[in-house]
Amino acid sequence: MELQNYTETVVIEVYTELASHRDLLCKCEKCRLDIMAMALNNLPPLYYVSDRGEVFSKLQSTYLDTKTKVLTEVLKAILQVEKQPNHL
Repeated sequence: MELQNYTETVVIEVYTELASHRDLLCKCEKCRLDIMAMALNNLPPLYYVSDRGEVFSKLQSTYLDTKTKVLTEVLKAILQVEKQPNHL
């Protein structure tokens, strides 16, 4: 069994999608992690424990609502990190 944060999974997915379309975004490890940490700090965690897929299936029903909130927070974090990158 494993403890998982569904919100973190969606943040990684959304960040990866957005980063592939933003040429000016610094994609170094520090900026990537800063963006994801900022977004996650502004989102509610959705933890689950399961060794089967049934819990994950139930979380999928909240996917659209979660993804919309995550998209907003990841975009805000990207703009913040672009203004003040922390890797210099």
